[in-house]
Amino acid sequence: MTSSLHDPVLEELLDRLHAESDAQATETSAFFAEMRRKSGRDRTQRGFDDDMRRYLADKLVALDRDKATFCYQICCALGARRVVEAGTSHGVSTLYLAAAVRDNGHDDGVVIATEYEPDKAAVARANFEEADLASWIELREGDLRETLVDCGGPVDFLLVDIWHVALDALELVAPALRPGAVVVTDNTISSAEGYQPYFEFLNDPANKLRTMTLPFAGGLEFTVRVH
Repeated sequence: MTSSLHDPVLEELLDRLHAESDAQATETSAFFAEMRRKSGRDRTQRGFDDDMRRYLADKLVALDRDKATFCYQICCALGARRVVEAGTSHGVSTLYLAAAVRDNGHDDGVVIATEYEPDKAAVARANFEEADLASWIELREGDLRETLVDCGGPVDFLLVDIWHVALDALELVAPALRPGAVVVTDNTISSAEGYQPYFEFLNDPANKLRTMTLPFAGGLEFTVRVH
């Protein structure tokens, strides 16, 4: 069986979504730079306020293609059946994760995706249907501090791509991580100060996690749940 990422429909959809996200990247970077100039703090130090929420409400803020492909490959290597994603947006990275679960041959496999913004959730659902991957995705809409209370079983892989509630997501999902499960977290170098409490959790031996930062753009944290 060939990889689902070679499916022409999915390839075309991902190309379009990555192009849209890339086109927004310059504007988004300028927004955060101006915000930092005015406040003297970066986005993680400032926190997730109403201005930031309004600005990001219609932005993809998608995981970079190389990082998303890496997540797909890790999920395939794990034979992942149950995957959790904290921060879905328009569902770009979700498509990679669901493709891996499908390629692993798990008809009962699932990607539990989370999204707070209703409009983004609606766009994501349409993308899942277009890619014919909706059967492998359970999109939980609302505050992930409520929607991830129960993951429904052992979790093989967790993607954290939402810095302001990253620790909340990890604390909720960590008890469900099976030994050998992997957690991938985006932008842990570029947003290092905001991730400080998150790293304290990762480095606490009581939580049975081992972590290292991979040299992707902005930093990508690769964490394993040890026995």
